[in-house]
Amino acid sequence: MATQEFVFPIRVYYEDTDAGGVVYHARYLHFYERARTEFLRTLNFSQQTLLNECQLAFVVKSMNIDYKIPAKLDDLLDVVTEITEVKGATILFTQFLKRAETVLSTATVKVACVDLNKMKPVALPKEIKAAFLN
Repeated sequence: MATQEFVFPIRVYYEDTDAGGVVYHARYLHFYERARTEFLRTLNFSQQTLLNECQLAFVVKSMNIDYKIPAKLDDLLDVVTEITEVKGATILFTQFLKRAETVLSTATVKVACVDLNKMKPVALPKEIKAAFLN
């Protein structure tokens, strides 16, 4: 599988931090989610279109985050997103939150494609799977 890498810049705002100016741990989830969504957009897939036209959604099945160094107020960060594995109904993403070349956090995220009418996993649409494998 060819490795695709997507870099999404993000600025840390006051709302992302605790009283000491350190990014609150749950905000990392937001940063990683935004990057995955924008990665899909670069591949010409809209989650809203999938919801409306296909009744499909990508849902997080599992996530593991390793916090290494705290991000702080006003930091300019990059969220690096890579697709590690594509299977029938799931995609495994590896993500890194970086300040310049320093890795602050890593995450592995398994996302499942779900039929919203049945609330069960279904095979990834062929065009999406093909885009991820290129």
